[in-house]
Amino acid sequence: MSGDHNHPHGHDHAHPHGHDHAHPNDSVAHAVGSVPADYADLTVPDGALEPKGLSRRRMLQGLGLLGAAGAAASLPALPAAASTVSDEARSGQGPAVTDDGRKYRWLAGDHHIHTTYSRDALYLVDDQVSMATKYGLDWMVITDHGNVAHEKLAIDQITPKIAEARKKYPTLVFQGLEWNVPGAEHATVIVPPTSETVSFLHDFERFWDGDILAKNQNPTGPAVFTDSVENTPAAELQAIIGLNWIKSQLLAGRVPATLVLANHPMRKGQVSPHEVRQWRETAPDVIVGWEGAPGHQATGIPLPGGPGGARGEYGNSPNPNSFPGYSPNFYRTWGGFDYATAQVGGLWDSLLAEGRPWWITANSDAHQVFADTHALPAGAGSTDYYLANGNRGVRVDTGKPITTYTDFWPGFYSRTVVGAAGRDYLGVMEALQKGRSYVVHGNLVDAVDLRVRTTNGPGVTVGARTSVRAGESITIDITIDLTRKPNFNGELPKLARVDLIAGRITGPVAGDARDALSTSETAVVQSFEVSTKARKSVTFRHVLRNVDGPMFIRARGTDARRNDSAGNPLMDVVGQADPWQDLWFYTNPVFVDLRR
Repeated sequence: MSGDHNHPHGHDHAHPHGHDHAHPNDSVAHAVGSVPADYADLTVPDGALEPKGLSRRRMLQGLGLLGAAGAAASLPALPAAASTVSDEARSGQGPAVTDDGRKYRWLAGDHHIHTTYSRDALYLVDDQVSMATKYGLDWMVITDHGNVAHEKLAIDQITPKIAEARKKYPTLVFQGLEWNVPGAEHATVIVPPTSETVSFLHDFERFWDGDILAKNQNPTGPAVFTDSVENTPAAELQAIIGLNWIKSQLLAGRVPATLVLANHPMRKGQVSPHEVRQWRETAPDVIVGWEGAPGHQATGIPLPGGPGGARGEYGNSPNPNSFPGYSPNFYRTWGGFDYATAQVGGLWDSLLAEGRPWWITANSDAHQVFADTHALPAGAGSTDYYLANGNRGVRVDTGKPITTYTDFWPGFYSRTVVGAAGRDYLGVMEALQKGRSYVVHGNLVDAVDLRVRTTNGPGVTVGARTSVRAGESITIDITIDLTRKPNFNGELPKLARVDLIAGRITGPVAGDARDALSTSETAVVQSFEVSTKARKSVTFRHVLRNVDGPMFIRARGTDARRNDSAGNPLMDVVGQADPWQDLWFYTNPVFVDLRR
């Protein structure tokens, strides 16, 4: 690849933020009802199933929803604008697609937020939604931890609280779940509000949550608050069957959409590369990505008189359930980002190099907020209290700031910005599903527009796919609205450098390569320095000439206060990682196919 670029120049790039939204259909049919957990457990032989379970197994096998055949099942598409990427173009065989981002509403959000209905969190629903609104979020997802008490008690308690918040605040509030993924760790489950949302969440959690599965294996034992069941092939199979169950509900029309995003994937090393590949192949329209940057960013802030903790809560070492191929680097954040995302040519890029979309997000994972003075009432912090009540009571003001195990309020530091066709629930979900998004820390920039052109047209934006003939050129424009007001730490961020990253698509992998951690054909192809005199916005251009194969293109930017000599992020130091001194943005990629 070879290229040239021009110097930055000013450019207006407004992202509208309104407060209108459409109400989803409240009459979604429930054609496939609740199902027993063993109907789809492929380790259970047919002869051991009751007739009802065997009948349902046969039904889902006929739909292609069990085993490897599940990858071929076709799900209903989410609503989208007319020019959204077509299935034909996504296969790499179709014409270039125009999806330039200018027709969308770019909405900031957070898909990983906890309340007092989690076993380890502090705040009321109203607390989280009011703060998300205060700090400029358009959408958010409440994701309390799955477990026996949550499924039996907390879901029904939190439902009316979310309904009240939707009436009180303009922010779109999803009711979701943090799934204990069997054989792995955690994942966000997002469902739009319909008449079936609550029953869907009950059923999914009861059948497929790893904490509940572990408890079912030892019903008389102590309470189980686990990040996963054992990392074994049998446990991994339960996650695949759970994803297939979601597909069965979508095909039946029970809910119009469900999305899954893996959370803090490398935190404990329990999400292995082959699991990610299997998830994506099993349910490509359901499980669509992971947290490129985890929450808990405030935990690394140094404390008066001593060090803080590990940024992102990434302060771990390998455990018996960890993937053995991960080096110690995977257990730390790098510039606040998961190492699998932050390493150019690393695990994220190796997934993209297969030509399969896999998107990144950023969020707060808000449990308790740095320097907040609230705490649990007496007795409410115990496991017994939570198991008996399904919540941890109403927080009280102690006047003593929280300084350990700390987060930021939703929108205060981390944002996932999506390009939605409309300001409504399904619009946000469609944007997340298609990867039409980018992530920002500390308000480093106001907006990012990555555009790839293979003709004289407007080109395509993040998450889209286009095509080019061999030997032709690709023009890439990165337009950035610079921040013009202080962030919520009281500082005016200064974008210093933007990196354009490109990688060759080499195709799907098989065998041992399904645990591949890297790709050798991804690199920073151009770095752009941002002038200290730049105001308002800047645009950078790069031309890739004589394209000879399919590729993906993405971008990142930094304040360059903490990089290595090549401009890459450094490993965050446990106890000394102030997130405000190390700011980045990352975009999702654009895919470019070679056209016949």
